[in-house]
Amino acid sequence: MNSLPFIHQKLDGTVLDIYVQPKAARNELVGIHQGSLKVRLTAPPVEGEANKECIKFLAKLLNVSKSDLEIIQGHKSRQKSILIRGISSEVLESILHEKGVVQGTAAGKV
Repeated sequence: MNSLPFIHQKLDGTVLDIYVQPKAARNELVGIHQGSLKVRLTAPPVEGEANKECIKFLAKLLNVSKSDLEIIQGHKSRQKSILIRGISSEVLESILHEKGVVQGTAAGKV
């Protein structure tokens, strides 16, 4: 059982609930915001650019293929749920602990 409320194990993968802040100075994880993992992205929130940048950033951060990630909820919202195939909730939690997310640091820069 994981201790992070924004990670949920499902049959087809792990779901990560995120809050996106577009048009930021750099792509980074910045901690927890309203029960979700806060992600700052450089892309603007127009024509799916922030969604594309979000998938690209998370794939690089988690060292998985972009095709292993899918936005399953919140395509036009800052609140999103991302399905990650091939990573268990325990592995995802471990990666986020390494990046300093639990402490709220911005160690997840890419």
